Amino acid sequence: MSTDLLNLLIVDDDAMLANSVKLMAPAGFKVYIATKPELIPDHVFYHAAMVDMHILSKVGETPDGPSVIAQVLKKNPQTEIVSMSGDLNRQNMEMAIKSGASRFLAKPLIAAEVTMILEKILAYWQLRQVDYSNQKKTTLVGSSSAMEQVRKTIASLKGERSSVLIEGDTGTGKDVVARLLSQQEGAKPFVTINCAGIPENLFESEFFGHIKGSFTGADQNKVGLCEAANGGDLFLDEIEALPLGQQAKLLRFLETGEVKKVGAKEAFNVDVRVVAASNQPLKQMITEKKFREDLYFRISAHKISLPGLKERKEDIPDVAKYFLDKEKAKRNKQFDTEAFEALQAYDWPGNIRELKRVCEQLVLTSPLPVVRKEDVNHLLFKTEAPESGETIKLDQSLEEFINAQEKKFITLLLKQNNNIDQACQSLQISKSSLYKKIKDYGIVYE
Repeated sequence: MSTDLLNLLIVDDDAMLANSVKLMAPAGFKVYIATKPELIPDHVFYHAAMVDMHILSKVGETPDGPSVIAQVLKKNPQTEIVSMSGDLNRQNMEMAIKSGASRFLAKPLIAAEVTMILEKILAYWQLRQVDYSNQKKTTLVGSSSAMEQVRKTIASLKGERSSVLIEGDTGTGKDVVARLLSQQEGAKPFVTINCAGIPENLFESEFFGHIKGSFTGADQNKVGLCEAANGGDLFLDEIEALPLGQQAKLLRFLETGEVKKVGAKEAFNVDVRVVAASNQPLKQMITEKKFREDLYFRISAHKISLPGLKERKEDIPDVAKYFLDKEKAKRNKQFDTEAFEALQAYDWPGNIRELKRVCEQLVLTSPLPVVRKEDVNHLLFKTEAPESGETIKLDQSLEEFINAQEKKFITLLLKQNNNIDQACQSLQISKSSLYKKIKDYGIVYE
């Protein structure tokens, strides 16, 4: 998570109210206040803005809220706008939304509501930050409109405890979304189980636990998944695989929050948010009598639908680069521009999971430091294996061979992207070192 502060603009002619809102803002925001539209600092990128719909430029003028929203969005189209007003007539509220506001708050403001909305906006911007250097952090890669909508939905669920259903084909990243939902809640339990892997006779023991001696083989007390997830999230992957009998037991738990261990006399309550994932259309399974309708309504208070990779092909270069960067510590390779085009020409039936596997294979099989179109086509479309483009001379020294490969790599890198700064970053060397190599090898670049 980035430690950089997000910029929040508050535009309201009531200075006391504006400063009150400043105190309501959660940590993570740097707050700017303007009591008149002309006092808005012009040099700042605003991640969020709270605008009074009845702000006036001068005494006696008509309300200027819509034009202030337009002014902010013209400079920063991605700014999240929250409009404010004590005038709750429908025309005024609809005007705010049409002007570009995503939310409307009624005055007098409620501190808890303001804080909650700003925390959701903060969560959204944090989801947009992809830290390529931290490969252990769960992240959502891709800037397509479909993925932006997924981020906004995830962020909107920050602080919510109702169940969430994530739907999408196999390999679309449902487990990533589940972890992000949990991650944005802070350090709370996150327990995951693949429902397809639970033997039917062990369902109650796995979910609710058991006490010692309750059945043959129960030689010690066992904490169930529901108890382990208390205070956090229980992720039920492939929930469509649960038999109807197990679905009834899960439904009873969701309705009561009660856990009764196998062999126990007393039940106890836990606070668990259930996040379920399915790669099958559950509504169709309900029609086919394979999934309980009442359970569906219980687990789908909120829904997130993940698009297949073929529906957001513009994200493929970013996702592929992310996976290739994961291998940088072991092998320093990168994609040629035409290689990205080859990846985008494929339909990816296995979605993100398949792309990850392909990137791992390309790192191993590509003969050059740069992954080419031919390498991709050979792997995906089974074309003839590409040649390395050279015959290795066996009468040269190891130093001569290494120098020749280094010259070739730097030449290809500069040909692909004629930018010294980016080349230095990719090669992980200083400018002076790169310029020396260019001179020593006689590399010509435009």
